[in-house]
Amino acid sequence: MHPVRAFAAASLTPVALIALAALFGGGWIWAALVYMTLFAFAMDQLIARIDPPADPMRELPEADWLSATLALAHFVLLVLVIRALATGGLPLARWLALYVAAALFFGQVSNSNAHELIHRTSRRLFTLGKWVYISLLFGHHTSAHNKVHHRFAASEDDPNTARPGESFYSFAPRAWKGSFVKGYQMEREDIRRRGTGGATPYVTYVLGALGLLALSGLAFGWAGIAVHLLLAAYAQIQLLLSDYVQHYGLQRARRDDGRLEPIGPAHSWNSRHWFTSHMMLNAPRHSDHHAHPARPYPQLELHDRTEAPILPSTLPAMGMLALLPRQWRRVMDRALARWQARQGAAT
Repeated sequence: MHPVRAFAAASLTPVALIALAALFGGGWIWAALVYMTLFAFAMDQLIARIDPPADPMRELPEADWLSATLALAHFVLLVLVIRALATGGLPLARWLALYVAAALFFGQVSNSNAHELIHRTSRRLFTLGKWVYISLLFGHHTSAHNKVHHRFAASEDDPNTARPGESFYSFAPRAWKGSFVKGYQMEREDIRRRGTGGATPYVTYVLGALGLLALSGLAFGWAGIAVHLLLAAYAQIQLLLSDYVQHYGLQRARRDDGRLEPIGPAHSWNSRHWFTSHMMLNAPRHSDHHAHPARPYPQLELHDRTEAPILPSTLPAMGMLALLPRQWRRVMDRALARWQARQGAAT
């Protein structure tokens, strides 16, 4: 099988289901919701295989094609879903089902794909990813992720790394504000270092978000703006949950000169589950992404559990658990302690 085919099947199927749900309603709404929740979880439990990474020497233009397709589909779905929710006259249960299904897609698939695109060297692909984030009113993540998170992940200098014992509800506002401010500071420093002057990309992030909200209002009235805000909020929560889960409690050591040790497999939580890894373009293989940020998603490696910590369940399931702080700490603090004990024994 071509290494991109399974990624395409897992990630494009919900595009079709959500589009049909937004256009025709009825059972398509429930099919979309089930796919993004129960079906994805069940497939992760049923499929035990772990695919090896694609040959790192192989050119994979199909991977970029899929990412571009998903990004363009994201904008189409956003319009269709806003229209359906703002003007469709759906009964409350179906309204909520479509909202949750679409927001889960935007937060899990669109976010993972945009994350992939902002690491591409092609300016067109990078710009696509940036505008996916802007459409979710989270454009600053483009700067903060590349210039802050990848430099400081698993340290107190990274706003998007959760501290041991920190609840998601404490983490989320700190991470959102901290990444916005620190990303802006990094962009300003880069401009000063280059000596080029000019505005930062934050002008595009903010004006682009306001412009897209205005378009939602022009097309669908105040209800369109409200729905756009609600979808973006849910998607942003999904993004922040991913950050929260994937580095929770992990810390890089500081050297004598105050610099952080190089980031390694031990500094990110990973997931071994086949289906959601393919649906989310291997985002759960997070350690290898940090080691090789420019590596295309089919070529990411899943490190052995002796080298990198493994989540107790799927990444989406752990994100749901993070919304319940007491239960989260019962599960993850034990997992963190086991990992730290293993690391201590290894040294």
